[in-house]
Amino acid sequence: MNAGLKRRILEEAWVGDAVLSLYARRRILRESCGVDSESFVRMTSNRFLAAFGDPAEVEASIGRVFEAEGLEAAFGWIEEKLMPLYARQEEKRLRGRMPRRPGAV
Repeated sequence: MNAGLKRRILEEAWVGDAVLSLYARRRILRESCGVDSESFVRMTSNRFLAAFGDPAEVEASIGRVFEAEGLEAAFGWIEEKLMPLYARQEEKRLRGRMPRRPGAV
């Protein structure tokens, strides 16, 4: 990858990261009625984004949607592309924390 392309991707990713952060904070406040830093980290981490490809590329995609179509379109992109997996991961995480009933399989 040439230096100019890499720089453009990183700039788009920087904007995309900010949009994703705002989306995550608004969603967490709406759903949990308070600040939840652990959920925020899970929703915005490079580890989570890596499930979709290079984290910088994923954030750059968000940044490009934001620049071309605006905040609501970028939020829609996040909701459609990223949140289904996040929801499945959260469900699995919560199931793993629940105590099992005696005799449950």
